[in-house]
Amino acid sequence: MNQSSNKRFNKSFIGAIALTLSIAGCADMSPTQRGTATGAGIGAGIGAILGGTTGDGGGKRAAGGAVLGGAAGALIGNIWSNRMENQKRAMEQATQGTGVQVSQTADNRLKLEIPSDISFDTNRSDIKANFRPILDRFAATLIENPATTVTIIGHTDNTGTDAVNNPLSVERAMHTRDYLSSRGAGSGRFTVSGRGEREPIASNDSNAGRARNRRVEIYVAEAQR
Repeated sequence: MNQSSNKRFNKSFIGAIALTLSIAGCADMSPTQRGTATGAGIGAGIGAILGGTTGDGGGKRAAGGAVLGGAAGALIGNIWSNRMENQKRAMEQATQGTGVQVSQTADNRLKLEIPSDISFDTNRSDIKANFRPILDRFAATLIENPATTVTIIGHTDNTGTDAVNNPLSVERAMHTRDYLSSRGAGSGRFTVSGRGEREPIASNDSNAGRARNRRVEIYVAEAQR
């Protein structure tokens, strides 16, 4: 790419990203529209890179690539639909005051972070009684939105060895999946894994920190179609 083409490429790339960020940040945009705009911006950036690195006429190719990439970006990835927003609101209501954190991730997934004091006893993978009503409501939202997929990840603190913590974290995720499946949410939608003590969100130097690290994370995604 010559210097002139390089300048045109940079302008196309930066312009596509800046426009997308400004659109996605509009206050009156719905979550679904913001998610689609973000996907379009990512696709535009990729398209600009591909279009701008193919020899002479790179500036024109960059601009064209940004347009095509933007269209492709809007069609891939996860969306934040009205169904996802309704599911988030339902879980916020169902978990109010329980310590469960409900949020929308940057890649448009619904995340439930469930602390150990309501989910599992120390060194156990049996679901506690006060965790069941939350899972019951969550299963109902999954049945209402059958197009989604669910990822469940178990975590532990650093107490004990990997030989204990790694399978324990997997068992917690599996028991959560099995409970949801027993409430009518099809088991084929689930992916489970355990991270043991490898991904702490707090220091393991205190009881409070270790309690935060003993957790289950549940992610719900609705793919673009």
